[in-house]
Amino acid sequence: MTEIVPVSGPELVTYADELAALLIDTVEGGASVGFLTPLDRASAATWWRERAVAVEEGRHQVWIARDGERLAGTIGLVKPALPNARHRAEVAKLMVRPSSRGHGVGRALLAAVERSAAAEGLTLLVLDTETGSPAERLYSAAGWTECGSIPAYAGDPAGALRATTFYYKAVGPANPVTAQ
Repeated sequence: MTEIVPVSGPELVTYADELAALLIDTVEGGASVGFLTPLDRASAATWWRERAVAVEEGRHQVWIARDGERLAGTIGLVKPALPNARHRAEVAKLMVRPSSRGHGVGRALLAAVERSAAAEGLTLLVLDTETGSPAERLYSAAGWTECGSIPAYAGDPAGALRATTFYYKAVGPANPVTAQ
């Protein structure tokens, strides 16, 4: 049984090495999550540790999926600092360990973020993913709306520029996005 739990800033530091291994597996598996190969463990762990202050301040949230004692996946939610954007947030770094894929872990992580965002009063979530990636099927199946793509937006793990597709989802009750 997979358990989805939010992590605090100090917990994020504690999990940094496990999350680094997941990040490396994800990048080596070809997922475009902002990093290039080869990605060394020290750099990956440092990246996670650097998020701890933002998590502790509430600007960034991170959840992990645990399958027993094993880390199965993670997802983040990044809140914009601008006053006119307080109603929305960006879903970031959805990663599932290759051996855990196809078991609902990604869907469970995404649902946890959506529930938490709605409970906080957020009404709009956005995310982006490499066009044509397997993640697109997950987002479509989870009710996210594609709103366009930009060619050559980001480099894949090998550095080749790829198109990126953007998605949004209205969350929470009485959402102005769904009323339009």
